[in-house]
Amino acid sequence: MFKKQLIECVPNFSEGRDLSIIKQITDEIESVDGVRLLDVDPGKATNRTVVTFVGEPEPVIQAAFLAIKKASELIDMSKHEGEHPRMGATDVCPLIPISNISMEETVKYARKLASIAGSKLNIPFYLYEEAATKPERRNLATIRAGEYEGLSEKLKSLKWKPDFGPAVFNPSAGATVIGARDFLIAYNVNLNSTSVKRANSVAFDIREKGRVKRSGHPITGKILRDKKGEPLRKPGKCKAVKAIGWFIEEYGVSQISMNITNISKTPLHVAFEECRKSANKRGLRVTGSELVGLVPKKVMIDAGKYFLAQQNRSTGVSENELIHIAIKSLGLDELGEFDPKKKIIEYLLDDKDTNPLIQMKLNDFADLTSSESPAPGGGSISAYVGSLGASLGTMVANLSTNKRGWESQFQKFSDQAEIGQQLKDELLLLVDEDTKAFNNIMEAIRLPKATAEEKSLRSKALDAATKNAIEVPLKVMRSAFKCFSFLEEMAKSGNPNSVSDAGVGALCARAAVYGAFLNVQINCKDLEDSKYLNKVLKEGQKILDKTKKAETKILSIVDKVIKK
Repeated sequence: MFKKQLIECVPNFSEGRDLSIIKQITDEIESVDGVRLLDVDPGKATNRTVVTFVGEPEPVIQAAFLAIKKASELIDMSKHEGEHPRMGATDVCPLIPISNISMEETVKYARKLASIAGSKLNIPFYLYEEAATKPERRNLATIRAGEYEGLSEKLKSLKWKPDFGPAVFNPSAGATVIGARDFLIAYNVNLNSTSVKRANSVAFDIREKGRVKRSGHPITGKILRDKKGEPLRKPGKCKAVKAIGWFIEEYGVSQISMNITNISKTPLHVAFEECRKSANKRGLRVTGSELVGLVPKKVMIDAGKYFLAQQNRSTGVSENELIHIAIKSLGLDELGEFDPKKKIIEYLLDDKDTNPLIQMKLNDFADLTSSESPAPGGGSISAYVGSLGASLGTMVANLSTNKRGWESQFQKFSDQAEIGQQLKDELLLLVDEDTKAFNNIMEAIRLPKATAEEKSLRSKALDAATKNAIEVPLKVMRSAFKCFSFLEEMAKSGNPNSVSDAGVGALCARAAVYGAFLNVQINCKDLEDSKYLNKVLKEGQKILDKTKKAETKILSIVDKVIKK
């Protein structure tokens, strides 16, 4: 509900020295509404710039297309020199799922971008990683073999026909590789040691390719080889992890430096834990860790849940607490401040102006509600009261996880607490959505109506805004009603000392449903679409009738428990 799909795009441009060219390319990216430019990292030696931007899928692929087009106009590959492998003005352009979007969906957007660019630009485009159309094209290094200098001959082969665009050599722009891949995390784990050798030992234990097998002594023994003469290897513990040990003079410690290329195969906390286990076996201790660059929120949430579960504590706590636990457990603040607002991608994209009401202090929210302003009104208050009902049920679940003698039910109540947190968050988002819906109606009313065309446009805008103002409180009703089954379970099986809280939660949920339905009804008065009105009011009344029964049932359970 109201959760944006976010993808990250990390195009690499074959220019790292002329900052004016880089600026013109990034200006194209920033010209697209809904896209946030996060980082621009030029390299003189590589003559290459890595750009990072984030947004919803459609704006991102629009911005990526404009950047690829501009790069093809400004960069001449026939004159390019640099240390990094490359084959095009825009050398590679991966899309990465960040939140509320699957890899499969991201692949579709990568192919859409390649299709659009291939049809409009005179450039060959190849697809790689998850978006690859052929298994042999998954690996970027395979596609880029021969680089720009070998591209002209490569394009003559049917084997290397582009996925999109012409199979014709473009001397200026070269070729571009577009793909979809998982988020790459640059991550360093700190040791209580200054030894690179020992840090490497841990790195070899955990990295996917592991270490070379030897006969006799593990370091000086003869390397064992296969029939082709290739060294045999003992795989490491972590899939999709590249790692090496090094010494950081600035901090005076050795580190295991990692690239985690697939966080679904090896989550951040798993990489940390494997480093810790290996270090302990070798008489070393992990003292903390360091994130280089940005991280998706899910990575931190998953880490927080993992470490809470290790403590036999409920994972159904707030997002802020989960992230706090993750930071402390991973020691991310050992070498310097770790500010989630600056390190987590979704927080960088947060706009405080988007949801101003739920950012307020309680007294400020109450003061604003009591003022002459018509919003926030009953709809927003209904959503907020509903969120308090969900919060109370979640509190009962969390208290039940800690009750002595109930250890066998820990997982059940932890799972229930997670359900409660989700319902709470759904309803909190609707606090601002209801006020926005009212403001949209006011904006539609203020539209000009001097001409017949203006009257028609105003009428359509007002109709759409009114329907939205009906739909939002209807969503409040649906979400608030979902609280009842959760609250009933807490009243029946939760900590009996907190059963009254489950009862108050049910009263809050009831108030949310009733209050939201009043808003549905009053907004229906301004609409003439009888078919739509009948459908909406019928659903609202049905939820209301079910609410009466659910509330009565819960309060009856609460009363029996209290009287025992």
